[in-house]
Amino acid sequence: MSIWSRISDALSALTSGEGLSAVFDKLRSPPERSVAFTIAVIALGAKMAKADGHVTRDEVTAFREVFRIADADTAGAARVFNLARQDVTGFEDYARRIAAMFSGQPEMLHDLIEGLFHIAMADGVYHPNENAFLEEVAQIFDLPEQEFAALKMRFVPDATPLPYMVLGIPPDATLEDARAAWRKLVRANHPDALVARGLPEEAVKMAEKRMIDINRAWETLQGKAA
Repeated sequence: MSIWSRISDALSALTSGEGLSAVFDKLRSPPERSVAFTIAVIALGAKMAKADGHVTRDEVTAFREVFRIADADTAGAARVFNLARQDVTGFEDYARRIAAMFSGQPEMLHDLIEGLFHIAMADGVYHPNENAFLEEVAQIFDLPEQEFAALKMRFVPDATPLPYMVLGIPPDATLEDARAAWRKLVRANHPDALVARGLPEEAVKMAEKRMIDINRAWETLQGKAA
């Protein structure tokens, strides 16, 4: 059964009048957390799309890139997106429920914010309202400011990523410290590790881009030390 079929099953409760946020409460354990993660990114992405006032074709394409949505599953993804846009529940409520669901798993919340950055930048413009939206979601997720800044530097064109921030090390770290941080991130972002912690396979595209940034940061620091 595809993840979109499982999502459709999870959303069947909506026909009886339950809100989308109630769906999150029913998806607390593996493997359904991967369904919850996918719904969470799409639902928050839909709310973020309302923040900048419109949804572009590029943003829709970004959803397909993050989740590798097959043509046959497009209708299911669109249903989640449209339900979230029409739901009167505020994005803060979604974010709090998601934060509670992944309590003790900060890496999942980091992955979710990363997916939202990818979608926000799909049209090439980082709207001030999108920034405010992401900052508030990051606060609800209790994402450290340094992690948020590192993500922003990776995704926003005018915020050049600093290698040490991408690797999560201080500016005065030794090359050995940088190497250790790089190796740790490479292990943590291996596709098998991502799937093991509940990230859906459809979201591996995010990890692929992240690995490019991680390796580039390490190569930059290596070059400076040479």
